[in-house]
Formats: sequence, C-alpha cells, structure tokens
Amino acid sequence: MKINNQTITVLESLLQHGVSRRSFLKFSALTASLLALPLNSRLAFSERLANAMRPSVIWLHFQECTACTESLTRSFTPSLESLLLEMISLEYHETLMVDAGKAASARLEDVIEKGNYILIIEGSLSHRDGWCTIANENSYAHLEHALEHAALVLAVGTCAAYGGLPRAAPNPSDAASVSEFMEHTAAPLINLPGCPPVPEVITGAVAYYLAYGEAPELDEEGRPLCFYGRTVHDRCPRKGSYNAGKFAESFDDEGARKGWCLLHLGCKGPETHNACSTIGWNDSTSSPMHSGHGCLGCSEAGFWDRWGTDRGIYRNLDDPVKPGQRTGHQ
Repeated sequence: MKINNQTITVLESLLQHGVSRRSFLKFSALTASLLALPLNSRLAFSERLANAMRPSVIWLHFQECTACTESLTRSFTPSLESLLLEMISLEYHETLMVDAGKAASARLEDVIEKGNYILIIEGSLSHRDGWCTIANENSYAHLEHALEHAALVLAVGTCAAYGGLPRAAPNPSDAASVSEFMEHTAAPLINLPGCPPVPEVITGAVAYYLAYGEAPELDEEGRPLCFYGRTVHDRCPRKGSYNAGKFAESFDDEGARKGWCLLHLGCKGPETHNACSTIGWNDSTSSPMHSGHGCLGCSEAGFWDRWGTDRGIYRNLDDPVKPGQRTGHQ
C-alpha cells in the first residue's frame, strides 16, 4: 500500500502510525457529536471514516500570520493534529514540509497533476504584482493553478474566508477572499472563518468530507451550520447573567469578578457566529468569555472595521470605515 497513491484507508494509516482503534473510535464519536449528527448515524459515520481513502492535501499560504496552522498544531492528547495528519496525506505545506525551492515546487506540480486532492487556503489573496508573491507569481496565479484539479477547497481562517486583517482599511494590498476568486470554479468551497478557527472545526470539516464525499450543510456564507449556525452569545457561559440583566461595567469591577455579561464592555457575541463558546480552546477548557474578555467577532466578515469596541456600541454596518479612520478607543 502506497500512501501517496491514495491506496490506503484512513484507519489503516492510523493503525500503521500507532494510533489504536480505541483512540480512533473516541475521535470519531467526538467529531460526530461536534458535527451534530443524529445518534443513530454516528456508528455509520465511524465506519465510513475508517474506510475512506486517505486523500492528498495541498495547503497554500498567502497573506496571513500562520495562526491557523498554529491553532491546529497546538491541540492536545489525543492530539487532533496527529489524527488529522494521519487521516490525510499532507503533500504540500510551506511551513511544515521539509522540501524547499525547486523540490517543493516539483512536489506541488506532481500532486496537482494527479488531481482529486483537498486544497486548503490560509490567508487572503492579492492580485497586485509585488504583493504576496511566491516564485515571482502572485497569489491569484498560484490559486488558479492549484484549483485546476481540486476536489474540495477549504478557506481556513478569516483572512481566507473574508479577507481578514489584510483587508482592513485602507487595504493597501487590495486583499480579497477565496470565495471572490472562485465564482466560476466547480469545486465546492467550505469557509471556516475565525482568527484563528477552533482546531476541531478544521478537523470536523475534513472528517465529514472524508466520510461522506461532500461538504456538511452550509449557511449562506459557506460556513458549516453545525459550527456556525448559532451565535457565540446563544451559547455563552455568561448567558445567565445577560438574561438576569447583570453586566460588568469595567474589567476590574465586581461584576467582572463574578462572571457577569461582558456586552457593555464591547462583546460582539450577539453578532458573531462561531463554536468557540461551546467547543472551547486549550483542550476545551477555555474561551475568551471564560477568560474574562468579550468576543471580538473575529469569525465575521470585516470584523476589524465593522465594529468599535467602546462599551458595546456597534458601528453602523452600512457606514464603511474610511481609509485611515480609527476604530475602537480613541
């Protein structure tokens, strides 16, 4: 069985790398739960995932800070990144791969030529010459070539999904999202925004595709409903205080110490669709609200410019920020 030729199943690959069947079943059960699959279909999901062929993956970096990769590789035991990297054959990733220069380019061309791969994009695009160039070609040219034979495209992180921080006013690179470039591309696109996204969101989307050969149900912005179907506020650990009308008025007052709602301190939870308040970070132990800070709205389009942070006052979404205009505390 040769992994690079995709003739090995996910479970076979995991077993070869020392991952036990028990660990795989625990991972499958957790993922099925996060994907909100019906109880009577979770065993079938595990079987489908186990027997799925291990796909090749191309992971491209454009205008970003590599936090999305950092998010995935800083998971906990049993490490999600280990499971994910054995579920797939990560053929090209400029941060993690050993190859460089011409050898790296040759590997990329080989995978594209074989086709039927998952294409993951981290970072926003820039069509301007001299911005975000790799081997003297801009990001648009690289993405156009990589899309030729892709079976699925994942825009990982807010920069890829919406343009993110590089697109913030005055947007000197003329940054754009992956979806804006893919209007006439046949491959399905899944947007996984977040700055960075929760690791389980990345893993869950890949696992669902491997098991069923299609994207999970998506909202109008291409985000999986199982992760982005509800707001952070809906599932916030401080929701009880909100319902009781108890709000912290400063970060060091009695309300903040008692864990009261942070809406008056600029929390964007009511306008933000994400799973961080339920799945959590650091092995599901924490989230911004658990740690005493309000939601920044990082999984929403234009979050950097859309809202100020002054005591929960939302910027008029129809009034775009002008180039050079500051947001938040003056």
